[in-house]
Amino acid sequence: MSVVAPPVPAHAEPVDRRRGIPGLRGTGVIGHACAAVLLLAVLIALFGPFLAPHDPEQVQLKYSFVGPFEYHYLGFDGQGRDLLSRLLWGARTALLGPLVVVLLAMSVGTFIAITCAWLRGLFDSVASAFLDVLFVFPGILLAVLATAVFGAGLLAASIALAFAYTPYVARVLRSASLRERHQPYIAALEVQGQSSTRICGLHLAPNVLGLIVAQGTILFSYAVVDLAAISFLGLGVQSPQADWGVMVSEGRSGVLQGYPAESLAAGLCIVTVVIAVNLLGERLADRAQGGTR
Repeated sequence: MSVVAPPVPAHAEPVDRRRGIPGLRGTGVIGHACAAVLLLAVLIALFGPFLAPHDPEQVQLKYSFVGPFEYHYLGFDGQGRDLLSRLLWGARTALLGPLVVVLLAMSVGTFIAITCAWLRGLFDSVASAFLDVLFVFPGILLAVLATAVFGAGLLAASIALAFAYTPYVARVLRSASLRERHQPYIAALEVQGQSSTRICGLHLAPNVLGLIVAQGTILFSYAVVDLAAISFLGLGVQSPQADWGVMVSEGRSGVLQGYPAESLAAGLCIVTVVIAVNLLGERLADRAQGGTR
């Protein structure tokens, strides 16, 4: 006597919506404060050039290292350029580069992780071995090599960092995807005859989206520091273009002469964004991992 499996409703919704993108409600006061800081940073990056009161590249040597006065609220750097204007303009490259790094790394890493979890077998073994090899190369070293080969600039360094960050994304998301792969709703969707692409894209990926967002925020903070370091070394954004990393580098002479405003202002911006992103990312990661258990 054969056993007939119970029919699966044609319009069943197997995705557990509670494990989607983690909201800010459970991140506490610190999470909300960090989100506010990041929102302000994004607004400055988008509208900073329109808010800048002066030309950030205008050189006025007679105002070299002069402090705040009239409409120059932060004073001038060593070449007589308005510091506030350079900070507002520099936010765009300081945050745009890390955003490109995160988008590339998260896209490729998520694709590899979900594909490994779904196919398993030989593909999973080969991909995992390849990811293990990539772990050997530090991100900033790859960025330096890329700029040495393709020339100094933000694009080459961003692509190199994204390549270096990809194995970290894939490793974390692969574990979460494997757990989802063995959930009953995946079996139900396969019984319905849905394609692997549809199941992964519409059901499996949304259920690890919370972890994707959490990993993205943490990687963003790493990318901010690494790209600022690349610009500090003179291999990223090139002077006289305004950038926070470039400002920290150019302000070294002022520090030695007792005028640290340029380096301190740019460094404070970098530190503030990194701390806010890290704290928010940790809280989102805790919520995402709690939802996938």
